[in-house]
Amino acid sequence: MSQDNTIDYFLKTAWQTVANKYNVIASQHGFTQAAGYILINIHREGTPVSQIANSTGVKTTSLSRVLNNLESLGFIYRETSETDKRSVKVFLTELGREKRGVAKDVVREFNEFLNNSFSDRERTSLIKALAKINELAINYAPESKVAQ
Repeated sequence: MSQDNTIDYFLKTAWQTVANKYNVIASQHGFTQAAGYILINIHREGTPVSQIANSTGVKTTSLSRVLNNLESLGFIYRETSETDKRSVKVFLTELGREKRGVAKDVVREFNEFLNNSFSDRERTSLIKALAKINELAINYAPESKVAQ
């Protein structure tokens, strides 16, 4: 089987292209695609770091680096819980709310572009196929051990 003939190859290249496009657009506004995604997932009442990690799928080390960067840019601030010093909530600054709005607009515009480029039938089929791939990947258990 050729690499460019596998389902995962097309999934990976499509996502990399989308992420790269988001990065190009986000860089014009002073942040990255990952930072924009995190900004979108920070709520008005503050969001625990653990919830940001869960909702974005960003690994802890990467999340810490992005949060430090967002804090140094003045987009966010963190507050430690008075009752549980291990619990930290992230809040948006005024500038962070502005950048969050930019990130949301970019996502809306790009998704509108994608939606307008597919027929309803194509879109429904694509979503069903991607949902199935996600479910299959979650449930996949290799039959044999791959040599390491």
